[in-house]
Amino acid sequence: MRAIVSDEGLPLDDPRALRDAETPEPEPGPRDVVIRVEAVSVNPVDVKKRRSHKASRGPLTLGYDGAGVVVEAGSEVVGLKPGDEVWWTGDATRPGANAELQAVDHRIVALKPTTASFADAASLPLTALTAWESMFDHLRLNREDRGTLLIVGGAGGVGSILTQLATRLTALRVIATASRDESRDWALRMGAHAVADHRDLVAAVTDLAPDGVEYVFSSYTRGSIEAFAKVLKPFGHVVSIDGTDESLLPLFAKSASMHWEYMFTRSRYEAWDIAEQSRILAAVAELVDRGTVATTATRYIDDFTAEGIREAHRLVETQAMIGKVVVHR
Repeated sequence: MRAIVSDEGLPLDDPRALRDAETPEPEPGPRDVVIRVEAVSVNPVDVKKRRSHKASRGPLTLGYDGAGVVVEAGSEVVGLKPGDEVWWTGDATRPGANAELQAVDHRIVALKPTTASFADAASLPLTALTAWESMFDHLRLNREDRGTLLIVGGAGGVGSILTQLATRLTALRVIATASRDESRDWALRMGAHAVADHRDLVAAVTDLAPDGVEYVFSSYTRGSIEAFAKVLKPFGHVVSIDGTDESLLPLFAKSASMHWEYMFTRSRYEAWDIAEQSRILAAVAELVDRGTVATTATRYIDDFTAEGIREAHRLVETQAMIGKVVVHR
């Protein structure tokens, strides 16, 4: 089959960074479905893994968001069959979705929204799972919870879907961060109640929430712990999706909690509740079909080749993307 592979962590303009290749078709296990991939989106994790890939590990197939059609189901697969239109986020330890076919554990796959195209559907799985796990697994929020949630990186892929989920599924007030006019407008369109300029985070958030915020979600954590500590109320919570190696001591005096969200944890360790990801995707699909949640795709590339994927990586590398970029057939 045809796939897009990376040979080595090289600059994007190097042909070996991403190239078209013929690779063996996946050999599914009993719990796998084999999916014909119709669309993928590119996330910061794709860029990170491409840049760090070592040539000694052999060709790497990236792609961690997908939408497509099941063509084969293993003997232990329940709830999915050939012909089903599905969406998923893959397993970071297995070949990804930048290929004609991908084998995925059925417990992290769900039927895609019926009202969404493959391209629009592919923009959501990784970010929706990240946002949902942040809110409900880490922060333990429910529909009655009040207070203020600060979303650092409000116009990005995760920030866009988190804003929608938080404003529609909880009673929280949402402050998103942005600096450019277009990113501010996008954050408000996603449902944010207010937007803070992240270039002077403490002053901007203090103006909007003088008593502080209960929750911080961060896509850009490095160098920000002290600022988070200043805007948090006592016993507040921070959820980070990018990690940091700096001291968390500024959070200590407020008895604040730090949470790490890594969407691939369930699949990487085959956690006892791995099927929770399928249930989350099914719940989000229902929200999309009801019109409660909208696609976050803002750029569509009709070129499912190395050149199309390369252009998507280039857009993500600017760190100025609003919403998500999708590559489709």
